[in-house]
Amino acid sequence: MQKLHRDFDRREFLQFSGHAVGVLAVCGGSVALADSPDGRSEKSNLIVHQEVPHNAEPALQNLVKSWLTPTDQFYVRSHAPVPKIDPDSFRLAVEGLVDKPIKVSLHQLQKQFAKQTVVATMTCAGNRRSEHSLIHPVKGVPWGAGAIGNAEWGGVLLSDLLKKAGVKDAARHVCFEGVDEIERESGVIPFGGSIPLKTAIGDSKQMPGALVCYEMNGKELTPDHGFPMRTVVPGYIGARSVKWLGKIIVSDQPSTNHYVANAYKVVTEGTNEEWRDAQPIYEFPMNSVTCTPVTSDKLQPGELTIRGYALAPGNSNRTIAKVEVSSDGGKNWKKAEFTKPAQPFCWRIWTVKMKLPIGKHELIVRAMDSAGDLQAEKTEWNLKGYLFNAWHRTQIEVATK
Repeated sequence: MQKLHRDFDRREFLQFSGHAVGVLAVCGGSVALADSPDGRSEKSNLIVHQEVPHNAEPALQNLVKSWLTPTDQFYVRSHAPVPKIDPDSFRLAVEGLVDKPIKVSLHQLQKQFAKQTVVATMTCAGNRRSEHSLIHPVKGVPWGAGAIGNAEWGGVLLSDLLKKAGVKDAARHVCFEGVDEIERESGVIPFGGSIPLKTAIGDSKQMPGALVCYEMNGKELTPDHGFPMRTVVPGYIGARSVKWLGKIIVSDQPSTNHYVANAYKVVTEGTNEEWRDAQPIYEFPMNSVTCTPVTSDKLQPGELTIRGYALAPGNSNRTIAKVEVSSDGGKNWKKAEFTKPAQPFCWRIWTVKMKLPIGKHELIVRAMDSAGDLQAEKTEWNLKGYLFNAWHRTQIEVATK
């Protein structure tokens, strides 16, 4: 087994990967502990935005307890109920512009292909959408800043599967289809995604171009996260990492699935022509967020520990180089410290210590990447509230009681 990009604290992983479901104090949401109505065996200790399909995120205070996000604290994004899949009879198809279409079982995937294990951050294109709605209301799951997580993914190189099938010269894109069933006015469709072929086969020593995964944080995928297998595309928005993967289709064009051709695009007017001409979103943008304290917290005087995450843009040549926090409207900035060295396609957890006078304060955080690019102060509004990455602002109060 080849292991890539595994520089994390194993004790930290063990500490947080198995903690029990409990009652959480959360800001801006409620915690669902009941069994899922769509038959999922899992229970959720996340802030649930929607039960069916299941869409939920962790409380920010919990999100940065560990560099490696425990599975039960990893955000869940679904477009349909979790499908019931028999892993023994399930087969993944590889077809399209290939020399030899193949079908592989989960067992064959695990036994006949070399296993790869990597750590990579995944984030939803709609992360921080609720802040986007403060500019002007947008539709979609009202994500806070918790639709992000950093996990250890185990599976096989997508490129190995493509080599097995043989890719034809005309191929330019690799399309994915889940086995979930999404009800739309036009009929029932699966969730789909696609990535350029050059990304699919763009493996490096540090990180694969894409994986077909069957493990998350050292255990088999849970139903919420795509059991029995899913794609993981480091550096790309979560929508390109298709869960419950049923088909891989090699093509000369991007997927015609609704979620590539007609969704997950940045548009402002929403005309048919604008949707048609806009390019699909692939790489995620640079971002940084304060996770503790959270807005509306009332804190005692003294030294305050501020903690959050920062994510470089989805480019293998970029990492987060600096994070700064201001408590005076951006006049002065204090440099944060990091818990771990920078690694490609992974977030960095940061901390800053400050003493603030009694009164109300606004904490502002911004990041800089290794190319010297600074996180933008503002984000331009778009119709779906995608890719919000303005300076993050947290309203707190320091009081004696």
